[in-house]
Amino acid sequence: MSMALIAGLLLAYSGMLALCMGLERHYKQVWLRVPASTLRRGLRVAGWLLLAASFAASVQAWGWAMGPVGWFGLISLAGLALVLLLPYAPRLSVVLAGISWPVLSVVALF
Repeated sequence: MSMALIAGLLLAYSGMLALCMGLERHYKQVWLRVPASTLRRGLRVAGWLLLAASFAASVQAWGWAMGPVGWFGLISLAGLALVLLLPYAPRLSVVLAGISWPVLSVVALF
């Protein structure tokens, strides 16, 4: 599996998580407090930017013919993982997004 594909999946997961944390209900579920409105807006913007970066990584990995189709699969997979993880281990869903990037950079070195 290419690094662009893995990066696309991690970007999709991080984007979906940021969009999820942009909602007051889910932010309160994870952090046990209500977010500021500027933080919510910032998380939503970051989520859309991360999804756009995931699209770019998918196009880089598969080309323009299959990239958009693969991107829909990646955001579906990332969304499913987040939906299954968030109700049972909300903090773990945030920790996984934070841990995955250093792990990817270490794996990319080998």
